[in-house]
Amino acid sequence: MEQELPKRKPTRLKNFDYSTAGAYFITVCTKNRREILSRVGADVLGGPNGVALLPYGKIAEKYIRQFSEFYENITVDQYVIMPDHVHIVLFVENGGSPRTSTPTRQTASVSHFVSTLKRFCNKEYGENVWQRGFYDHVIRGQEDYEEIVKYILENPARCYYGKLYTEE
Repeated sequence: MEQELPKRKPTRLKNFDYSTAGAYFITVCTKNRREILSRVGADVLGGPNGVALLPYGKIAEKYIRQFSEFYENITVDQYVIMPDHVHIVLFVENGGSPRTSTPTRQTASVSHFVSTLKRFCNKEYGENVWQRGFYDHVIRGQEDYEEIVKYILENPARCYYGKLYTEE
């Protein structure tokens, strides 16, 4: 007897081209939410907003920073590397073509950015550490952008205080 899987609600905007110019909020999680990317807390860098990158987190940061150099029309505006996930605000302009004259290169899109990040990291890690899929949100204006940036900047403190008050 086959068990019917629950129907998942699509998180992507219907009929939206994710390679078009715009701002995007992306969250990529580690498989099984393993806390292998960073540590957060008061013991890290002197305050609850402190984030200390672990070896896997340092590799992820290296590739996040390199995308703006590799793609002329992609800019990583903000990011935070949490223990088990990464938040990124990504700007794509004019379709995000790579910095190359090779016409066969795939045009960069949000999903291309995420799959490339995962692939580069996994190659250096020697294992697949990322959860399948990712969360994305099309940023729809200045107020939306400001709320997301605030969320990213405050995420380490929320993580720290959340653990502080849930531990026995």
